[in-house]
This record gives sequence, C-alpha cells and structure tokens, in this order.
Amino acid sequence: MERKTFSVVFFCKKTKVTRKGVAPIYARITANGHSTEIYTQCQIEPEKWNQRLERSLFKDKVATQINEIVASYRANILAAYDQLIRENKEPTCFAVKERLLRPDANSRPFLAELAKYCDKRQKEVGVRLTQLTANKYHRLLRYLREYTQAQYGKDDLPLELVDYEYIDGFNTFLQTAHNCNNNGAVNLLCCLKNFILYAIRNEWIDKNPFRYYKMKIDRTNVKTPLTKAELDLLIRKQMPNDRLDRIRDVFVFCCLTGLAFTDADHLRREHLSTDENGTVWIHKPREKTAVMSRIPLLPHPIALLRKYERDPELQAKSKLLPVPTNQRMNSYLKELTAICNIDKNLTTHVARHTFACLAIEYGMPIDIIAKILGHTNVNMTRHYAKVSEANISREMQKIGSILNR
Repeated sequence: MERKTFSVVFFCKKTKVTRKGVAPIYARITANGHSTEIYTQCQIEPEKWNQRLERSLFKDKVATQINEIVASYRANILAAYDQLIRENKEPTCFAVKERLLRPDANSRPFLAELAKYCDKRQKEVGVRLTQLTANKYHRLLRYLREYTQAQYGKDDLPLELVDYEYIDGFNTFLQTAHNCNNNGAVNLLCCLKNFILYAIRNEWIDKNPFRYYKMKIDRTNVKTPLTKAELDLLIRKQMPNDRLDRIRDVFVFCCLTGLAFTDADHLRREHLSTDENGTVWIHKPREKTAVMSRIPLLPHPIALLRKYERDPELQAKSKLLPVPTNQRMNSYLKELTAICNIDKNLTTHVARHTFACLAIEYGMPIDIIAKILGHTNVNMTRHYAKVSEANISREMQKIGSILNR
C-alpha cells in the first residue's frame, strides 16, 4: 500500500527581498512527494523571521498580525485537505492549492440552484401542489435575491455559506423590509427549509442550517370561526346589492360544506352525484393535495347551486358558483362583517374552520370530518376543529351528572 504524506511549511523567501528590505512569506504544500507554493500576501524583514518555529518572534503589532495570518492560512490549508478527503477526491498539493485559492469552484450557487428548484416545483402544479404554492417558492426566490444583494452585496452565494446567521437575517429582513408577520415569514422559511433538505438529499451540502433554528407559529393570531348564531345571521341578512349577495352565498356554501376557497372555485358539474337515497354528494379531489373530499350536501348548499345553475356567465365558464378572486373575496367579506355587525376578521379560509368547528360541536366524529375536509391524517383535522366553550360545558355537565349520583 502506497504511503501518503502531507506537510505544510511556511518560509520567508529571502531571494525576493524588496528595496524596502522585506521578503514575501510563502506556504509550501507537499503531498506524496509533490509540492507547490502559495504566496500568503504577507511580507517581513528576513531577520525577524524564525524558520524553525515558522513565525516571527517579535512582539510588535505588524509581527503579531503576520503570525495570526500564517496561523489562519495553515488552518485553511488543512481544512481544504480534509474537505477533499471527505469528498473522496485525491488530496494532491495542486488540488489543495486550487481549493484554497478558489473555494467556490466546486460548490453550487445557492440562488441559481433555488431557481432550478422553483422551476421543478412549477412543473408539479396540478400533480403534487397548487399554483398558489408554486407562487410561494417564486416569491421566496425574489426576496432572497433582494436580501443577498442588500446584506452581502452579491448576486449569489455558495450553498455552503447559507448558515444559521443567514437564515436568521433573512427572517428579520422579511418582517422589516416586506412587513411580513411572523406566520407569513415562517411560511416562506418552510419553503426554504424544503429546498435545503432537497440539497442535503442530493449531497450538495453536509450540514443542515435549520437544525437548531426554531420557527414558531404565532397561535394568538389564529382564525376565529363563526358561531351557529353568527352563521344564521349571515344567511338571513338582506344584502344591499347583488355583489355582496353573491359573496355571502359563496362564503356560506363553504361554511356548510367545508370546501376550501380554491375547491369551490374549481367545483364543476361532474363533481356532483346523487345516491340511491336521493342524497346529493360532492366527490372532488382537493386542488392542494389531490386527496378526495366526500361531502353529502345539506338543503341550503343545494339551494345555492340551483340559484346559479342558469347563470349565463357561470355556464360559459362551466362553473357552479360565482367565486371571485381570493383578494376580492377577502375585501368584500370585510363589508359583510360590517353589515352583519360581526366583530371577526373573516377570510375565505375561516369558512372551512367554521364548518369543522360546528361539526365537532354538534357531535360529528373527527374521522368523518377528516373525510369531508379531504384530510389523510386526523391530526390535520384537529388543527381546524377547535372545541368550543359550549362543547366543553356540555361535556362537563355529563361528568357532573355522573359525579352527583
């Protein structure tokens, strides 16, 4: 077996003394009998250099700085040698020199690889994710480019330089430069974490910068569902115009079916069926996950579908409900809350939470709710189905009636 050797020697090249009486300090790297030299960008008076100790023995400021640079250079050379071994590459003196002079030569550019990953995710739209999720990755890329340019003055960074400090700084950047709230910033950081895990699986990097980084969702800003009384008020309330009447109908339909906003928008005639008992069902794969939702319709949702079945505009688009854009819907819902005197922040997703909470309050088993919502895991459903105070009171009375016997 061939014996492998490696050594690093620093020396003052006295044959290149300048007019100022200083000579350059070089590092000679020797591996398996071959050697090469690297200029350390340091110069020193030859009489101040101790070759046996490979350092200056003087105590002045310049000599101290030179000793620190030499020590740092030695550590970097050994680190380059060790990295080549871990990468299963031949650690020749020339390879070590190349790695030292061009540390980024074999590394992957972070933002360039993230851009490719975003394109990959875009191609998965309709198969593994929705367009909204793909848009989130593209937004992450745009914000990261802004942050990298603002913080580091560069268009890109080596993937290895994405560390804890970079992630924490980006989190602060999102919440200050773009006014993201905590949950919005965490949402984007989760996309970044997915890319980092993708890079680790491809063996582009060894360490996970998210390993010790804690991302906490702010649970105080959760969506507050409507109560049954508030939902009844919303259904009965006379709307001042056709626009708000349509918005109310779409929102109520989602409240009584558990459909997500995008699923209501993509609801088509082929998703409806009637069983032998005359019950009308929605069988529709979710836009987000493609998991099938199975929803038996109550009388009011059926009436809403019949209300719009002859609408010429909807017929032209093969739609069943007058669903606007998500932004307009949320804006118009604020008008609804003002008209109905409901002191809650209604958004399109509150409807889905409302269905889950009312269903759990009136005794529907959580595994049935999961089937209706299109969840594969009951733990996902628990995130929606919050236990109300009325439910707690009812269960407490049951315990009380037993204990008082």
